[in-house]
Amino acid sequence: MKKSAANILREYGPFPGAERVNGVTFDGRHVWFASGDRLNALDPESGEVVRSIEVASHAGTAFDGEFLYQIAEDVIHKIDPKTGRILSTIPAPGNGGDSGLAWSEGTLWVGQHRGRKIHQIDPETGKILRTIESNRVVTGVTWIDGQLWHGTWEGDDSDVRRIDPETGEVLERLDMPEGTGVSGLESDGADRFFCGGGGSGKIRAVRRPG
Repeated sequence: MKKSAANILREYGPFPGAERVNGVTFDGRHVWFASGDRLNALDPESGEVVRSIEVASHAGTAFDGEFLYQIAEDVIHKIDPKTGRILSTIPAPGNGGDSGLAWSEGTLWVGQHRGRKIHQIDPETGKILRTIESNRVVTGVTWIDGQLWHGTWEGDDSDVRRIDPETGEVLERLDMPEGTGVSGLESDGADRFFCGGGGSGKIRAVRRPG
C-alpha cells in the first residue's frame, strides 16, 4: 500500500448559516455541499456560495450529470438542481446509518459509516446490487478514472484511501493532518478531491496523486 500525507491545496469556509458539511459533490462547475437543511453551490474559484436549495441534507451528496442525489436520514432524494424540486425518493441501504454517496456508471454507491461498507444500489429502486467491505468507518465515496476512493474518520485520525473495488483491499492512503476530519468526498474529475470537514464547516481541496 502506498501511503503519503494529504496535500491540502485550499480551504473553503466556514460558511454563514452552515454549521456542518455533511456531503459533497461536483457538477463540473460548482461544489455542492449538504449542510443539514439545505444544499449549497460553492464556486471553487471565488470561494463564494452562489446558490442554495432548501432540502433535508444529512449525509452524502452525488451528481449524475443532470440531477443531484441527497441522503436525508433513511432515504435518498433525487433533486432537480434547476428548480430544487424532489423528483423521486428511494430507501437508503443503511436505514439511516448512511454516509457517503457517489454516482458511477448508472448506479449509486453509498457508504455505511459504522457498518464499514460501501453498497452499490439501483438508483430507481434502492435495491442493493453488491457490497464492498471496508476495515474503516466510511464517510465519503467517489469514483475517478476507474478508481474507487473513500474517506475515513475515527477520532482525530482521518484519511482518503483508494481501495480495490472487488476485494476492498486498501491500495493507497492519503493521511489528513491530525484533527482534520473527512465527512464527504468527491473528485473534480481531474487532480483534486473536495473533502467535507464535518463540524468545522469547511471544505478542503486535496491533490489527487499521480
